[in-house]
Amino acid sequence: MKKIYNILLALLLMGAMGACNYLDVVPDETATVEDSFKNAKSAEKFLYSCYGSLPRLSATVSGLDFLTGDEVVTSFEHELFARFPKGTYTASDPVISYWNSLFTGIRYCYMLLDNIDKVPGMEKDKIEDYKAQAEFLIGFYHYLLIQNYGPTIIVTKVEDLNTDAKDFLPRRPLDECVKFVADKFDAAAAKLPKERTGSEYGLVTSTAAKALKAKLYVMVASPLFNGNSKFYADLKSPDGTQLMPLTFDASKWTRAVQALREAIALAEADGFELYVAKEGALSSLPEPQDPVQRSLRFAILDRDNTKEIIWGDTRQQGWYDIAAKSAPYHGSDNAYSGVGVTLNMMKRFYTENGLPIDQDPEFFAESDWWNLMDVPSGYANAEGRIPNFLFKREPRLYAWVAFQNGYYEIDNKDEKGNYARNLRRGQNGKKVVMKMLAGEPGGRGPVNNLRNNDYCPTLFLNKKLVSPAKRPGNNPQFIYPFISLADLYLLMAEASVETGDLTTAKTYLDKIRTRAGIPTVDEAWARAKEPGKANSQEGLREIVRQERMVEMYLQGQNFWDMRRWLLAETYFSQQPKGLNMKAATLEDMCQVMTVDVQRSFVSPRNYLMPIPQGEINKNRNLVQNVGY
Repeated sequence: MKKIYNILLALLLMGAMGACNYLDVVPDETATVEDSFKNAKSAEKFLYSCYGSLPRLSATVSGLDFLTGDEVVTSFEHELFARFPKGTYTASDPVISYWNSLFTGIRYCYMLLDNIDKVPGMEKDKIEDYKAQAEFLIGFYHYLLIQNYGPTIIVTKVEDLNTDAKDFLPRRPLDECVKFVADKFDAAAAKLPKERTGSEYGLVTSTAAKALKAKLYVMVASPLFNGNSKFYADLKSPDGTQLMPLTFDASKWTRAVQALREAIALAEADGFELYVAKEGALSSLPEPQDPVQRSLRFAILDRDNTKEIIWGDTRQQGWYDIAAKSAPYHGSDNAYSGVGVTLNMMKRFYTENGLPIDQDPEFFAESDWWNLMDVPSGYANAEGRIPNFLFKREPRLYAWVAFQNGYYEIDNKDEKGNYARNLRRGQNGKKVVMKMLAGEPGGRGPVNNLRNNDYCPTLFLNKKLVSPAKRPGNNPQFIYPFISLADLYLLMAEASVETGDLTTAKTYLDKIRTRAGIPTVDEAWARAKEPGKANSQEGLREIVRQERMVEMYLQGQNFWDMRRWLLAETYFSQQPKGLNMKAATLEDMCQVMTVDVQRSFVSPRNYLMPIPQGEINKNRNLVQNVGY
């Protein structure tokens, strides 16, 4: 078949921000394979189309996993993504499905491998680089298939579109799928460069390949995939092949530790490091002034200086993406106050002593959380009166969450609403004090005329991934991490716990905690109500998971981590809670309210995504996931 398979893909990586200025590449349906590889320029465009199946992980409308765990709740429950926390997706109506687009991307990669050697006059080194990128993407697309669907079809070539239905490929056992992906990552890593700069920034590297191999191994060593006979004893191909391993295998955690050690060593040797804001840098953005909060707020946003992101998505943030949806309300000028942090997530943030709020003997008793206090004069994180619950918490909370009488570091366009001059604070007025009660500038509207959308459902307003340079009417760009050094450190801590190496686990946790401005694990837990918890495998496992939930907040991990830990049925079936966003007084605000949204997670069905029913109907060798 000469015509290129029908595709709707536009490009992967956009390149403002000093990255590559990729064109939107939509291969012409009438073009032939020969046309696509007739010269180096057309081959380059075809390579970019191979990247086109990468899911837009930070898309706030069509992202499967970005706003769909239990970290946040939005005032945009009418949008596509919101059907996932509601549990209303099915095999017949999967709502957002990566199945077909991932297989399309795989097909394109194999087409490139079959034809790139034929390009006239193309340098040998470039040909080998293109091949390595294609090998990586084949591995990564299969990785995403495993993450979404578990055992998957393994594609090893360009399949004949005229293949008889009886010969369609079945799903393969999970361990076989994992080996295939790991081998692809290894093969690619042997040929890929360590880094990409200039116009190539955003293309894959050897470091990314090794990092994702390690993350793959952690995923499949986790309880969801490692000996889960309760869920998957009956998940078999039509020929009776068992698709999931039914016996726990501890060696999978050992394998993960080895891969993580290799990936971290390679990343650190290549200069990757946790981001720490440099003194004097970003002088046009003086807020937040606290150096720890600056490092936390800019770790992803400082695109020119961060060396924490190993591989990231450089596509343009749109007018309805996370920055616009999170910024303090400004009418219709792409600042909507619409992403509220849930009470569950707020509880996960530590106290200033680096302890969970129920383990810190110096923190307020739960019965006193919602009593109001007057903050001391000059307090860096708020002014006036706030609930005890929000006082003396860790820097990540203040860097990433705003609340009534707390601060939001953001630029100004005019003096409308919560951006008014009398509410501006800090150096050069580069932050505002939030006024979120009903009838106030950043609230839901007048007491008797509350808005039905564009409001914060919990009164804990997200700041993460929102640049202090943002103002109504603009969206500063950033690179959204597919994989980062912080992610690897936390995965190493997790895998070390599972292999019984608590010392190594604490070492990697402490790297994260030091950057976050909180005491080390041992220093903090020596003061805890249960000090022995940090020295047992079970206790440290819980500590590692909480650390990961905090550090990776709003980075698309919660949706998957809660699943692989088999905790999703506990947390994702709860209706989110927050404070009273209809309140007109501080006293009324300090009432914990259940947000009126639907939440459902059915076990074991929702632990994996449904394969689209149309694919099941076409392929008699394809078995559906449990419960669909």
